[in-house]
Amino acid sequence: MSYLESNLKTVPTGLRKILFINWPLVILLSAVASVGFLMLYSVAGGDIHTWAEPQMERFGIGIAAMFIVGFTPIWFWRNVSALIYLVALLLLLAVELFGAIGMGAQRWLEIGPVRIQPSELMKIAAVMLLAAYYDWLDVKKVSRPIWVLIPVILILLPTFLVLTQPDLGTAVLLVAGGGLVMFCAGVSLWYFGTVIALVCALVFTVMESRGTDWQLLHDYQYKRIDTFLDPGADPLGAGYNIMQAQIALGSGGLHGRGYMQGTQSRLNFLPEKHTDFIFTTLAEEFGFVGAFSLLCLYAGIIGFSVHSALRNKDRFSSLLTLGIAGTFFLFFAINMAMVMGLMPVVGVPLPLVSYGGTAMMILLAAFGLVQSAHIHRPR
Repeated sequence: MSYLESNLKTVPTGLRKILFINWPLVILLSAVASVGFLMLYSVAGGDIHTWAEPQMERFGIGIAAMFIVGFTPIWFWRNVSALIYLVALLLLLAVELFGAIGMGAQRWLEIGPVRIQPSELMKIAAVMLLAAYYDWLDVKKVSRPIWVLIPVILILLPTFLVLTQPDLGTAVLLVAGGGLVMFCAGVSLWYFGTVIALVCALVFTVMESRGTDWQLLHDYQYKRIDTFLDPGADPLGAGYNIMQAQIALGSGGLHGRGYMQGTQSRLNFLPEKHTDFIFTTLAEEFGFVGAFSLLCLYAGIIGFSVHSALRNKDRFSSLLTLGIAGTFFLFFAINMAMVMGLMPVVGVPLPLVSYGGTAMMILLAAFGLVQSAHIHRPR
């Protein structure tokens, strides 16, 4: 116990919670979001009302939600994790029945003027339920087949619903995030080796199914794979997006062209410049220095989260924090790899930087869970 903690026993509970907040994490999250505001202002051509202002308003709501979630005792979130998972699952089913369609996908629910994407909630709900499951389960049973099968079903059920939307990027994040919690809980590595072997077999089967009556992916998803393997084969068609992104990344050089001076975004060569490909605008305008600085901010968020998890003696809190930190890492790692041509384009936004309401507020609420685990950890 630190000197500060040992001398706060007489301080009122509410004030003590404020002092115990992981403030460096709050500052880093705000810094990354501020980068997003600047970039959204830039890609809108200097118009704050198009994307930057709505994003600021959502961040304000999200940061308030983070503090509310953080001040709520962690035992409450453990107890309601199954309910949150069930609600997220029902919302995914509702998307299947009467979800709104946009850009060829059915991923949203429209509730009055509000449009939500339930798959964003499921990313965190799955991590919460798995953390609660392994907190409840005896450590000696973690690697027994029957007890491994249960979390696998909990992961695959929403993954199947997300794949039917279709949303391959979110499906990958669900599987990877759930697998990370299982790994941190101590599940035997033999299971992960088996899964890797099955994934390799699945990839082979998927490629072999192309053009057959039992084709496993949509045509546009196969085009994304072709584009990943050889974007120059169709530079004006399927390969256009990634080719323009790579041009923007390369033209930024070491220091970039300057704020609001990126030709790729200003002349509208970049696709989805305010969402999935916003990192390329950052790299073009601020160069390697700017891109690396953003990566350092992300690394700081991961570092403070993992440090908090390792110091936490509560199993649920530790697994929950590691699961959220790992999911957050996957968010930006996949997005950056995607726009650099290191993996197929799967539609994963850059966290806290890309324009999007549901993703930002759910992510900030998730870091509220990290704060709750940090504030209420045994001291």
